Parts: sequence; C-alpha cells; structure tokens
Amino acid sequence: AAAVAQCVRGALRPRYPLLSFSLRTSPRLLCVATQQKNTGQNLEEDQSQSQNEQKVEPSSAEKMLTEEKAKLEQQLKEVTDKYKRALADAENVRQRSQKLVEEAKLYGIQSFCKDLLEVADILEKATESVPKEEIKDENPHLKSLYEGLVMTEVQIQKVFKKHGLLRLNPVGAKFDPYEHEALFHAPMEGKEPGTIALVSKIGYKLHGRTLRPALVGVVKDA
Repeated sequence: AAAVAQCVRGALRPRYPLLSFSLRTSPRLLCVATQQKNTGQNLEEDQSQSQNEQKVEPSSAEKMLTEEKAKLEQQLKEVTDKYKRALADAENVRQRSQKLVEEAKLYGIQSFCKDLLEVADILEKATESVPKEEIKDENPHLKSLYEGLVMTEVQIQKVFKKHGLLRLNPVGAKFDPYEHEALFHAPMEGKEPGTIALVSKIGYKLHGRTLRPALVGVVKDA
C-alpha cells in the first residue's frame, strides 16, 4: 500500500500538488478510494447479473404461459364442439318429435277412416243397385229412398274431404303401383297399354298417403 501511495503521489505531484500532499499525509485515503471503486464495480456486476436473470426468468414464464394458453384454447375448442353437437342432436330430436306429433294429428284417424270406407262402399253399392228407370213420381217411396241415399253419399264425401280423405277413381290414368292394385291385365282395343280400363273398387288417400289402393284392371299389349 505504501508503494502504491508513493507512485500515485509521484504521478499527481506535478499537476495536483494539493492532492498529492493529501495522499502523502493520509495514505489510507487511497485504499478507501480503491475499495469504493472495487465495490462499485462489484455492484454493477451484481446488477447486470440480476438483470440477466430477470431477462431469463420472464422468458421461461412466458413460455409456460404460452403452453397453458394453448392447452386452455384446445380445451375450449373441444368443449365448444361438444356443445354444438349437443345442440344439433337436441334440435334433431325436437324436429323428429314435432314431425311425429304432426303425423299423429294427420294420420291418427287412419284406422277410423278405414272403417268408414266400408260404410261408404256399402252406401255406393246401394245407390248403384237402384234401377234408374224405376225412379219415377209413380214410385214416390223408391224415389225418396234413392234421393236420400245420394244425399247421404254426397255428405259423407264432404266429410271425408274435410278431413283430408280423397277418392281415387283412376279410369284412363296410368297405372301407379303406389296407388293402384291390379286385379288383372287384359288387351283392349283402342286403349293404351299400361292404362287403367276398369275400376273394381274405389281407392282413397289420406293427406296424400294411400290409405286404400284402388282395385283396377290394366290394359296390356295384345
């Protein structure tokens, strides 16, 4: 330390006589200054190392947060997909249920209509069995009976139509296996093959659905 102080005093004597004097009179001052300088350097190194550690730590934390964010986004996507599928399934069930309810309203009277068709057939046969030449004023009872049968038949057809039940009398129409049932096939002159030449029994449709196919005779090639 004495040698260092002596060197410093020699270097400073020509330019700073007062400072060299103070160093000569107080050699401890140089040691203190040197210690303070070293302490300052150590502090700067510690601060730099701390800053580097702080820079490293946030990057690691950011990486963890990014991974956690990716996991949460994936979970959110999966939950959203499941939610959408559940909504779609619920909507399909609702639509099917609504369709079944509507069909039940439309076709719930199907069995009842089938039973009424037998009554309509009997009424039609009774009307057709009355000889037209006998319907005269001279036979008032027969005439009244016939007119009553006709009015009843007209009224029952109105009721059928009100509830969506329509007649199928397809004479001259093309044969349709969904609406007609062929009793026989026969060649007929002047008739187009595949058309209906004779209706043995009237068919009916309920709201567009065939309730009873018409019994028909179909023309075939000669």
